[in-house]
Amino acid sequence: MKLKNTLGLAIGSLIAATSFGVLAQGQGAVEGELFYKKQYNDSVKHIEDGFNPGARIGYFLTDDLSLNLSYDKTNHTRSNDGTGNQKIKGDTGSLTAQYHFGQAGVDSLRPYVEGGFGHQSRGNVRADGHTGRDQSTLAIIGTGVKYYFTNNLYARAGVEADYAMDNGKWDYSALVGLGVNFGGNAGAAAPAPTPAPAPEPVPEPEAPVAQVVRVELDVKFDFDKATVKPNSYGDVKNLADFMAQYPATNVEVAGHTDSVGPDAYNQKLSQRRADAVKQVLVKDGVAPSRITSVGYGESRPVADNATEAGRAVNRRVEASVEAQAQ
Repeated sequence: MKLKNTLGLAIGSLIAATSFGVLAQGQGAVEGELFYKKQYNDSVKHIEDGFNPGARIGYFLTDDLSLNLSYDKTNHTRSNDGTGNQKIKGDTGSLTAQYHFGQAGVDSLRPYVEGGFGHQSRGNVRADGHTGRDQSTLAIIGTGVKYYFTNNLYARAGVEADYAMDNGKWDYSALVGLGVNFGGNAGAAAPAPTPAPAPEPVPEPEAPVAQVVRVELDVKFDFDKATVKPNSYGDVKNLADFMAQYPATNVEVAGHTDSVGPDAYNQKLSQRRADAVKQVLVKDGVAPSRITSVGYGESRPVADNATEAGRAVNRRVEASVEAQAQ
């Protein structure tokens, strides 16, 4: 009578839980279950097969993958084969991961596979010449299926295999369970489709905006020299090609020196450098009337004249041209 009252209370609690109107299995769901399994023993000699009641709680990391903590009570009777008809009691705790297939919902089936580890303890074990508590670390694999009566109430049937790492033996069990889950997001009704917005009027195409294009020139010179070096011819040619593409453009080529030497000498040197670049531009096809060459001496440094590296940067001719491209 006590067992019937306990089962009635458990089933009543499970059914009441489904009246909460929450969602079925899915990411974030919590699952609780009571189960009963038949244990087929092989890892300890002279123990009859028995029935183990237990409970399990799980949490869904994704819609399909859950982590589960289980606990069941071992209740076996030793066979009367010369070792004594003793009652064997104990418990098993385990942590397993279950991967589910299919979708949760009313009248649906969800097969699953699982794997994990557990710890089993049995008391009053008399075998191989000793008595006392027998403890084993277990590797657990299993498979089964869940059937959903509602979005939240399900029954489970499955099989498990427990490998005792201590003695290399296997135990097997078949189980049935009844559980509920709540707090997940599977089985939720799909949101009503949002009506498509009315098409917006197509704006009139805008007139193309003129784009500014630009080319710059920076030619370096050796100390006290006004000769354009061959490695700068390509840069001067790029400027000439740009001006050929945009014939309305003009350019100023500006010559500069470092601070070594008298100001008057540097002024003339910078002019010779500017004129030298102008000559290369004319050779590349630019009309002389479109080119102005100006020498600025040492008045416009862009680097520190106190260092050799800075002075090398200051020995230069610069030019810049802009145009508007449609």
